[in-house]
Amino acid sequence: MPVVCALVPAYKVAVARMGDATLRDAALIVADKRERGHAIAVDEAAYALGARAGMTLVQAAACAREATVAFDDPVRCRTLWERALDALDVASPLVENACDGTAFLEMRGIAGDEARWLASVREAFADDAELATLPLHVAIAANKFTAHAAARVRDGNVVRAGDERSFLAPLPLRYLDLDLATIERLHLFGVSNLRTLAALPHGPFVRRFGADAALWHARAGGVDDEPIVPRPRRTVIDRSLFGEGTAEREDQLLFALRTLVARVAEDLGFAGKRCAALRLEMECEDGDRIALASTLAQPTSQTTTMFDLLRARLESVVLRSPVVGLRLAAERLEEGGAELSLFAGRDPDPEIVGITLARLEAALGPHAARRAHVAAGNRYEARVAYEPFTATGIARTTRAALAPTKERDPEGTLAYRVLAPRTIEVRLKGGRPARIGGRAVLDVAGPWRVDEAWWAEALDTAGRPIQNDAYDVLLDDGALCRIVDERGTWYLIGTYD
Repeated sequence: MPVVCALVPAYKVAVARMGDATLRDAALIVADKRERGHAIAVDEAAYALGARAGMTLVQAAACAREATVAFDDPVRCRTLWERALDALDVASPLVENACDGTAFLEMRGIAGDEARWLASVREAFADDAELATLPLHVAIAANKFTAHAAARVRDGNVVRAGDERSFLAPLPLRYLDLDLATIERLHLFGVSNLRTLAALPHGPFVRRFGADAALWHARAGGVDDEPIVPRPRRTVIDRSLFGEGTAEREDQLLFALRTLVARVAEDLGFAGKRCAALRLEMECEDGDRIALASTLAQPTSQTTTMFDLLRARLESVVLRSPVVGLRLAAERLEEGGAELSLFAGRDPDPEIVGITLARLEAALGPHAARRAHVAAGNRYEARVAYEPFTATGIARTTRAALAPTKERDPEGTLAYRVLAPRTIEVRLKGGRPARIGGRAVLDVAGPWRVDEAWWAEALDTAGRPIQNDAYDVLLDDGALCRIVDERGTWYLIGTYD
């Protein structure tokens, strides 16, 4: 598998020099911050003076007194490298972003030879004026580790299959990116380069230095089976309507919106994608900008579904001036295709539910719809909680769900039904309920003491606080009930279904 490594040595150092011409010839240390900062990159000159990435800024500056210190600009570094990765797509469709400043390209199936492959990577950088100023090193080998090491040694290196071990042999241990303490420890054992490390017996070496040592040993011998992991492609789908007149009435706005949605749906279909969210931006004649974010119940590329959802969201918007521009973006893209479910004819349609929720929010405000769920707790008053209801993840009926179950799910939750309290006759045995009326009690859980004076005012009990002991009892006829003892009088207050 031919692999090309595109490497910008000390990438953050190179980016810092791009913004300041006075740093081009100076030994340079790049730190993350001024106060209590750390060195995150050093050039070869600063490395030769003793500075190392990972040192505190004070330590690095003390080791390399002649070096200049610059501070990292992570946003600029990230943005510039994203441009570099986009440019490398021209050379190969399989590009792995190892880290800022390092990329691997798989060249299998790409026309040409080694020289042509290296030239195509250089041309990709040369086509961008800013990228062309970076000190790019390119090298090719049969695996990622060897290609990376070859690029660090010299620009233009070509290591052919079978020559990996001999090429790597004289390189120092820092090519394995080991920490300083490990390198010093290996030096104590007489291991100073990759040749001496690869010559060590594998078993005893791994037992002494741990599981990571197996990877060091393999790479020192030129073996690296790690495959190329291509970076995900970012697909952006959005459409705009500007300069085509103004929408002063609702029907004009909806007509323009329908046109925009149709264009976005067409782009989604062309890309083979579905979107799970939409973002609509409206620019008004008075300069006001309104943004509406909507989540679809299920990812879709259907024009009707997207338009109905947006129209429902617009019901809550009051426009003070005509709309002069619209922009619609499809977000959270997924692969195309519709999920099908078995025996789902009686299921609620998530799209209809989503549109209904959007209308509720337009009329009543955000999170107007809520649903109850069972919460942990001994008292029935605390066993129900409420959360915002969304159409996302509405369950579809499957064959497994319709299959008859022979046994009750041990993790299932019983439904508790609150009853109007009524007095009952309870006989005790050992201080616990033994019979209720004419029925025997098979099992008892409890008691749970309730003694809350503050409830008296809320329930208008004439100042008498609630004081009772609650029990869950299983009767001989299979009934499961909640009973309470309130000052010697027993009440049935609920049952479990």
